[in-house]
Amino acid sequence: MTQTDTTHPRHLIEVRNLVKRFPVASGLFGARKSVHAVSDVSFHIARGETLSLVGESGCGKSTVGKCLARLIPLTEGEITLDGQRIDSLPPKDLKPIRKRLNVVFQDPYSSLNPRMSVEALVAEPLRSHGLVKGRAERARRVGDLLEKVGLPRDSMRRMPHQFSGGQRQRICIARALASEPDIIVCDEAVSALDVSVQAQIINLLMDLQRELGLALLFISHDLAVVEHMSDRVAVMYLGRIMEIADRSSIFAHPRHPYTKALLSAVPLPDPDAPRDRTVLSGDVPSPIDPPSGCVFRTRCPMATQRCASETPILRQMAHGHSSACHYAEEV
Repeated sequence: MTQTDTTHPRHLIEVRNLVKRFPVASGLFGARKSVHAVSDVSFHIARGETLSLVGESGCGKSTVGKCLARLIPLTEGEITLDGQRIDSLPPKDLKPIRKRLNVVFQDPYSSLNPRMSVEALVAEPLRSHGLVKGRAERARRVGDLLEKVGLPRDSMRRMPHQFSGGQRQRICIARALASEPDIIVCDEAVSALDVSVQAQIINLLMDLQRELGLALLFISHDLAVVEHMSDRVAVMYLGRIMEIADRSSIFAHPRHPYTKALLSAVPLPDPDAPRDRTVLSGDVPSPIDPPSGCVFRTRCPMATQRCASETPILRQMAHGHSSACHYAEEV
């Protein structure tokens, strides 16, 4: 076990200076370039806490989740789980980490093997980590897990195609809970579901979190959902964290122009209610050739020459509220 002196004892997960680049070939002669998917991202998650990663599609939030779960290798950076470095562990040593850190993906149907029964799917982590002995105990544990996520015990005999989308996502959550993890990465876990089913799954996750003390990394683009279930929120744009703070500070007092623009686009219950709408111009730049300085400057209404020449650091504005903007005080 590698212990890092700067690891905070209250932090279950710490991510420091995470970088992920994907090499691609481009041009007539196949010159090698890289997609800058994640650039210098740092954050922590405490036990029992929900940290939400939000941003437009392609901003790198799902890549962060996959790196955290060691589903893809890092290019640079460090990830620690309870003080143990897990970013440099070889695949053969990852089994204990898989027990403590699980993932719920966006599409529940593609996450489930259509040839396996629900009992076999949910029991897979139990067998893999040696948590049960014998078929009777395994069936009992699977039944308990299904009931915990709101499904009847006898549904374990059915196949994935016999369930609705919301029910399949409950099966995925039951499977993620089977190994008794400390943290679950929810990668757009409710975005493919109907609104009424979304509410059921969100409330289920929050109930399970309170009951089991789970930490969640909740990756989403739906700010209404994020406001409902988050403790803290990190806003990403083009591979970088633009702002990070507790939920109330982000939604009441955003300190970055991008966060302010995202919040101004959230629909209000009253369509006639007055609002200060910030409309961004242009398109998101290519992550193969990101802008110099601040990556948001090409769409930012407050951009100056300083933004083109100097990359803003993620600096603390108030207790627990950090913004990567040169002019955060003026936002």
